This record gives sequence, structure tokens and C-alpha cells, in this order.
Amino acid sequence: MILGVSAMLPSPLTKTNTLNILFASTKEKPEFWFPLLRRALPTDHFHAWPDVNGGDIDVAIVATHPVGTFANLPRLKLIQSLWMGVENIIGDTELPRGVPVARLIDPGMVAAMGETVIAYLLDWHRHFWCYRQFQKDKVWKRRKQYLASDRTIGVLGMGELGGTIAAKLCALDFNVAGWSRRPKKLAGVYCSTDLDEILSRSDAVVCLLPLTPYTKGILNKDRLQKIKKDGCVINVARGGHVVMPDLLAALDSEHLAHAYLDVFETEPLPPEDPLWSHPGITLTPHIAALSEPRTSVGKIAENVERIRRGEAPLSTVDFAAGY
Repeated sequence: MILGVSAMLPSPLTKTNTLNILFASTKEKPEFWFPLLRRALPTDHFHAWPDVNGGDIDVAIVATHPVGTFANLPRLKLIQSLWMGVENIIGDTELPRGVPVARLIDPGMVAAMGETVIAYLLDWHRHFWCYRQFQKDKVWKRRKQYLASDRTIGVLGMGELGGTIAAKLCALDFNVAGWSRRPKKLAGVYCSTDLDEILSRSDAVVCLLPLTPYTKGILNKDRLQKIKKDGCVINVARGGHVVMPDLLAALDSEHLAHAYLDVFETEPLPPEDPLWSHPGITLTPHIAALSEPRTSVGKIAENVERIRRGEAPLSTVDFAAGY
């Protein structure tokens, strides 16, 4: 794989320079983004893949980009992701050397992810997943009630998403334990770089990790067994973080009460996949947090303007860490 070098600065441009910006995505629609992008960057020209303007592209805005997007773009100065996850970008063998790759830290996406995690967590904490089945079976039965302060929530990944969600959980009076590879400090949160310790403390685990060779399969049999009995797993990161046969075994043995899955290794999830009908799983079609043009175009425009001024863009990928 040809690695980019995020520390390299683009060639300086003057403020009056017009940039050619390519929008390349198999998931996001340019017509949904172009009106706000053009309003934010009125002097620039926008192109939708495969219109690469003869190769004279300065900035590529991408999300699950088509094969060949980065080929023959000698003027490229920035690759801006429309998502927080960038594994498909840095895994592209045609990724041009020396071009910075920027993740999108979208305030709207951060807010939506927090709403989704809290909704899932309360569904487990208040036993609503049980009561839905009781209603279906016409059973009048109550489960034991817990206080939020009785529960410890393990948050895996203490970046922008994890830190924001941890603070919201603390505000709801949950105990929060956060895991990250690098030491972190967050008010009211027990932070550790010891993953086994965090899992052992946790009644529920929320996975917000980037997908890297280190984190792939990180929630396996041994680690799932460390979570407290009757707990739950919430995976809103990437499907590859969870070893699915091990999760199913933990659910079927009743060690874990429930799992909330928004992401899968194969998407869309095939109709014949047993996950659709497993009683211990609530699944959604990768909608935990969608990129929102109204809240993210300003972040994209800021990076484009930094490139125009010859400055380093914000939120660039650390290629050594893989995100």
C-alpha cells in the first residue's frame, strides 16, 4: 500500500485561486451535498465522479469512493472523507503519496451517535427489549428495576465520539469507564489503557473504535466473557470489531442479555443471515449516525480554505495508528 504523509503541507495558494473539487462516493449523492458546498465555497468548481476535469482536481471529497478515484490526479492536495471512518481510503493501493487525508468530525454526526447509543443503552437498562417480547407473547411480567448508578458503561474509544458520549452518560448518572490505547483524562470518567480491566468493570460495552489491524476482532470470546453477566454489547463502529460466532455464543449461553448491532462485515446484511431473527439481537442498517451536510459542510469548507492558504488541514489521519 502506498501511504500518504499527513504532515506534508500543500503548496500555498492565493485566496483568489479557484479550486477544482471532486465528489466521489458510491454511498453519498452529490446532489444532496452540492448546494451547500457551492454556497460555502462559491469561487470553486465542483465535479462529480467520473468527471475528473482532465485530472486537474485539487481536492477529493470521498466516502466509499469508486475504484480508480485517485489515479492520475497529479494536482491533488487533499482527500477529505465524508465520514469519520477512513479504513477504505487508507487501504486503497492507489492512494497518492504525500496527500493528506482528513477525517470528518461532524457535530451533527457526533450528536446523532450520542442519541443512538443512549437509546440502545436505555432499551437494555430499562428492559424494554424484554417487554417487547412479553407483549408479543401476551405475558404480564415485570423485570427488576435498576438505577443508572447501579450500572457501569464501558466506552471503547475515547476520541471525539467517545468523550462526548461518556459525558452524556455521566449526566444520566451512569458510571462510565473509558478505554483508549493512549492515556486520557475526562471529568467523571474512569479512564484506563487496560482493556480487560474496563471490560471487567462493565455491565454494558459501547464500541466506538476505528477499525485497524489492532482492533479487528477485539471483542472475541475471552473479552466478551469479561463483561458482567446479563450485560449488553452496543456496536456502532464497524462490523469487524466483533467476532460474531463468539457474540452469538455469549448470547445463547445467557452470559449477555442483548446486543445492539448497527454495523456488519457484509452490508447490506443478506436476507438469509440468522442475525435478522436472533432474539438476543436488535439490529439497524448502519444508521447510528449519518453525515449531515448542514452541520459538516462548514468543517469541509474550513479544510479547503486551509489548503488554499497553504496550511495543514485539520483532523488528518495518523497513518501509523491507522486512523
